[in-house]
Parts: sequence; structure tokens; C-alpha cells
Amino acid sequence: ALYDEALPRVYGYLLRRCGRAGLAEDLCAQTFLAAVGSVRRHDPAPLSVAWLIGVARHKLIDHWRAQSREERGLSLIGEGPGPEGDDPWDAQLDAMRAQDTLAKLIPPHRAALTLRYLDDLTVPDVAAHLDRSLHATEGLLVRARRSFRRAYEAEEVGDA
Repeated sequence: ALYDEALPRVYGYLLRRCGRAGLAEDLCAQTFLAAVGSVRRHDPAPLSVAWLIGVARHKLIDHWRAQSREERGLSLIGEGPGPEGDDPWDAQLDAMRAQDTLAKLIPPHRAALTLRYLDDLTVPDVAAHLDRSLHATEGLLVRARRSFRRAYEAEEVGDA
């Protein structure tokens, strides 16, 4: 069944990104609850492992945003990290920004970059997953990185 195939992949995806087993388990449960909720709608999205990983990504981003809001609130009342030193959430916020940028790319670019850099696949493995030649995949990755860089830098200028 889809659950048996997807559970280890969704959990592994979340664990690699958050680094905490308990949090990965909670987010995995939220992901599958969201999938059940989607199936109950009149026009559900087609269920697949890729779709579930997309839902998991959104659940992780939501978690990071909530955590960031909580930290900002605590720092305002003097209980969180102060202005001195590095903000421990900078890396997570950068990761969220990168994920948001990735989500804005066209699907072929997003798929290639996700497989190559988030899932740590080799270029030949990415080519096999995308059913492309090695040469075509290398070209796709060059274009995808260029698109990502432009979108990321444009967002940086917009935030300033």
C-alpha cells in the first residue's frame, strides 16, 4: 500500500532536514493526517510519495515558522536569545527561504535540484529518476541552479 511505501521515505525526508527523531515522527503523523483529510474532500489530489513529501515539506516549514514566531516573542520579553551573538534560527530561516525559493521554480528545475541536493543523489541517479540522458540532466541542473540563484537573490533584494 502507499502508506507502507511512503512512510519510510517521508520520515527519512523529515529526519534529514530537522535532525530530531521525535519532531520527524510528529511531522510525519501530521503529514499523513493531512493526506487523510485530502482524501475526504470531494476533489482530492492524486496521492503519491512525491505529493506526500511535498506535504511533509510544508509541515516542516510551518513548524519552523511557528518556532521562529515563538522565539521572536520570547526575545521581546527578554527570555529568548538577545541581540548579542548569532541568532540560532538564522540557519533555519535561511533553509525556509531556500525552500520557498525552490517551490517557486518550474517543476523540472525543482525536481532536479531536490533530487541532486536535498536527496543527495548523483547526477546519473538524477538522470535515471527523471528519465533523461546524463548530458540532458547536467544541462537541466545548470539551468535549474541559475534559476534558483536568480530567484533567491531577487527575494533577498525584496527583503532588504
